[in-house]
Amino acid sequence: MSESLPPRRFPGSGLAKGLAVTLRTMTRRTVTAQYPDVQPELPPRTRGVIALFEENCTVCMLCARECPDWCIYIDSHKETVPAAAPGGRERSRNVLDRFAIDFSLCMYCGICIEVCPFDALFWSPEFEYAETDILELTHERDKLREWMWTVPAPPALDPAAEEPKELAAARKTADKYAAEAEAEAQAAATATAAAQATPEAPPTAPEAPSTGSGKAAPDDTAPGPEGTP
Repeated sequence: MSESLPPRRFPGSGLAKGLAVTLRTMTRRTVTAQYPDVQPELPPRTRGVIALFEENCTVCMLCARECPDWCIYIDSHKETVPAAAPGGRERSRNVLDRFAIDFSLCMYCGICIEVCPFDALFWSPEFEYAETDILELTHERDKLREWMWTVPAPPALDPAAEEPKELAAARKTADKYAAEAEAEAQAAATATAAAQATPEAPPTAPEAPSTGSGKAAPDDTAPGPEGTP
């Protein structure tokens, strides 16, 4: 059984292909990016920097533990929260003091964003953060918060996709409160209508004035004793 032979190559075919690519490129119009006067159009999923939404951070330290480069630095302290109702228990919560990322070590893997359970970290397409000193590439939470406003809006959901569980739960709670408010409004309207439909009692006649002694006044028409006119 004969083996299939490779296709025969003519001498200089590789050189001809290379020259063809060169000639094809030479005939194209040159396009120069006028940066920084004109900002480039970046793809929507560009991984520029990591932005921080501080209000959602609970200092769970999950992003710092999962970071393979150990470039996230977090400091916090505990505060006591008074009881919300009389007789309740006091609670303690973590308060964020520092959240910094060393972008000289970051390899933009996005693990910290994926593992954050409270949606406190986001990708921002911002890329203009070069520094002359490598030590200045460690950006604190104020700078990370500024980048939060450059985060693009999430893409629209597929119309045929299932509604997220968080939105479904929130919608269910809102519908429940709306139904309770509507029931209270209907009950108030029914009570008002019933009060308006009840007839008013007729006015009563005024009572006769009574004497100061408490005895009935003598009748002038009654006959007097004998011999009296």
